[in-house]
Amino acid sequence: MAKTHKVHEKPAPQTVVKPWTYTDEQQTLIDALREWTKEVILPESDEYFPWEKRWLDKADTVPRYMRAAKWKLEDGKKRLKATLEWRREFKPDLIPPEEVRIESETGKIILNGFDLDGRPVIYMRPGRENTSQSPRQLRHLVWCLERAKDLQPSGVESVSIVVDYKSTTLRTNPSISIARKVLHILQAHYPETLGRGLVVNMPTILAFFYKGIAPFMDPVTRDKIRFNPDLKELIPEEQLDADFGGKFEYEFEPVSYWEQIVEYCGIAPDGTRVQKSEASDHQDQKNEDDNDVDNGKVEKSESVSSTETTADVDGVLSSKMDNLDLAKHSEEPRVSLEQVQVVS
Repeated sequence: MAKTHKVHEKPAPQTVVKPWTYTDEQQTLIDALREWTKEVILPESDEYFPWEKRWLDKADTVPRYMRAAKWKLEDGKKRLKATLEWRREFKPDLIPPEEVRIESETGKIILNGFDLDGRPVIYMRPGRENTSQSPRQLRHLVWCLERAKDLQPSGVESVSIVVDYKSTTLRTNPSISIARKVLHILQAHYPETLGRGLVVNMPTILAFFYKGIAPFMDPVTRDKIRFNPDLKELIPEEQLDADFGGKFEYEFEPVSYWEQIVEYCGIAPDGTRVQKSEASDHQDQKNEDDNDVDNGKVEKSESVSSTETTADVDGVLSSKMDNLDLAKHSEEPRVSLEQVQVVS
């Protein structure tokens, strides 16, 4: 198979999606928590209101918090309120791409492909660390999680994370203290997001790292982590990176990768969203360019960047902001913050 810069944006044909189903009692609790959010949502006059409403209106948001709260309504309210306060300050859905782009230049965290259950796959390679410790590293990680949610097909609410420790050293591996901070944000504000945490090529010298953070992991999260699994049993070979035994000969190229993710997810330069039709048109053209490159017709595809953004976020909201999925991605993803625990 020839080398390619193209990123997989859709699951393989053999993918089987298994959406969550709920009992009548569970659905009643979900409805009660959703009704409660009307009491705590920002006023419409607040500039962040459209984004907060968009997030709360997603099909997966409220159910995830009820599942994380083990179906205890008051606990669900407490958890959701804490996340609302965090999102108002952090604004994870409005991080400008250029703010975190430098963190992507070595491919230390990339999205590419889907597992057999339709979950987007995030590859993390600590050995490719290229920046010093800073808040921007965390914002980049959160930006990647938000993009993984954008890529989730209908009925999928979680992601798979492959952590490859090849070439990782004590210098490039995150410290336990940083890992704990990451765990807090992901467990508190991205509950029920981890589908699988797959750790490969971890040297013995780094075993202490997982021992150091294990006490801070939710038991459910720990159960989702597997060490040195056969990735071909979990990810379609045609979408599994050849580095891990798959048939996907992906060659990371920072400019091509970044443009594909930004274009496909419809992210505007200021972190807002481009119109669905514009983003789709641009992506179709980019796919054609990438095909030409892969087929040897041209040496390099021209970069395509969307410059027109939505003038009115409320207008986008009124259309339910389905534009984020840009490939029939519905707003019903299941997400579990525990996934990042593996990341750290």
